[in-house]
Amino acid sequence: MPCAIPRFLLRAPHTLPGWACAGLLAIAPLTGQAQGFAAYITPPRFEVQVTAGQSLRQVIEIQHVGQQKGNFRIYTSDWTLNADNSVTFSEALAADSCRPWVAIERRDLVIEPGARYRYRFEITPPPGTTARECRFAIMVEGLDAAQARGNLNMPVSGRIGVVVYAAIGGAAPRLELVGTKVSMVDGKPTPVVEVRNRGNAHGRLEGFLNGTDATGERFEMAPADLPILAGEVRAVTINPVAEEGKPAREIRFPLTIKGNLEWGTNRLPLDASLTP
Repeated sequence: MPCAIPRFLLRAPHTLPGWACAGLLAIAPLTGQAQGFAAYITPPRFEVQVTAGQSLRQVIEIQHVGQQKGNFRIYTSDWTLNADNSVTFSEALAADSCRPWVAIERRDLVIEPGARYRYRFEITPPPGTTARECRFAIMVEGLDAAQARGNLNMPVSGRIGVVVYAAIGGAAPRLELVGTKVSMVDGKPTPVVEVRNRGNAHGRLEGFLNGTDATGERFEMAPADLPILAGEVRAVTINPVAEEGKPAREIRFPLTIKGNLEWGTNRLPLDASLTP
């Protein structure tokens, strides 16, 4: 059965023999804490380039912050990104899944309180693999269930999925702006750009834009850090950039947005007037 965040191998990956540690990508950590599960994991995702017929080795660092030994199960999973931007992990091997190309160091892991473990995995696309993006997740599941609080006295545990994007054979995104609109997000009208990806790998929008709302004030805006998968159209919110120590600005429509959305070395000019 699939399961979606926030609450996952039909075919088990190979187990890796010991080999030298690969460099850790320094990104802000993921944390998971559901009663019996307490861990920090870095990086939260990988975006790597892989050559067909060659192996690429990477490292996830797991820090157990519980007061007793932590028992974990590690496995791979396929995943999908839903229209509401939630992620669904699935045990079943998806069509055209690249998980058979993935080898993990071990399936079970015990970590001492406060200790860190550098966990290794490897991606090996077969020779002759055509240009494409290999997407999967490394799942870290706590095996130390604890009792849930509240009316239901039942054991609970937690898990974290580290998402991996591996571009093979020069696979790359090709983004184009489809349109703009105002959508209700968390109960507030929010500017949105709809973006199509005609490439064969995911892309992300970057860049800073100038916004001017009904107050006449000019302020900086930026797109949400959201993956736009190959072949899909994704709605990406454009949000005011919050100043340090200040709450996010509340937009007073109508709103004008001007500037360039960026992906890689490419630019998508944007000049839009928006009203709910």
